[in-house]
Amino acid sequence: MTKLIAIAGSLRAQSFNKNLVKIAAKGAEEAGAEVRYVDLADFAIPLYSEDLEAEGTPASVNDLKHLFAQADGILLASPEYNGSISGVLKNALDWLSRPSKDAEIGSAFQGKVAGIMATSPGGLGGIRGLAHTRDILFNLGVMVSPKQVAVGSSYQAFNSEGQLTDADMEQRVKALGAEVAAIAKQLIN
Repeated sequence: MTKLIAIAGSLRAQSFNKNLVKIAAKGAEEAGAEVRYVDLADFAIPLYSEDLEAEGTPASVNDLKHLFAQADGILLASPEYNGSISGVLKNALDWLSRPSKDAEIGSAFQGKVAGIMATSPGGLGGIRGLAHTRDILFNLGVMVSPKQVAVGSSYQAFNSEGQLTDADMEQRVKALGAEVAAIAKQLIN
């Protein structure tokens, strides 16, 4: 079975980006993939430092790397901070891209496919940050779907249960999840 990891670059409990990636995950599951949602708030990841890395990769980082290594693809939602990705997400990607000298873990990114998405209170929905997200993932060896999704006006776009209020937009987000599942399945076969 195709395995995907779904992650948002936010630590906030009521994050719209967490809601968004869970909708994409539902689309991937409906397409037959097994999706594991990962909340970065559950991992105590320190700020990346080569000095800290020289002491040994933190166990929380290795735990997250194991989850990524087991996945065939990634669904990733990121808030847009100052026209780029969140610091939390960038820090996690930096740690995940490094080898773990104290643990044999497969590549967290190489040969995987990703679907990227964002939502923000602004009208552009985080689209500027997605360009940076795409560049980073590409440099890590990830094939990124060209069908990214940006949802603007997040305070109005989601209801109190975390669901999108626009049925067409919900279908676009689910379709992205289904597409990543389909591409990942092709890559592993």
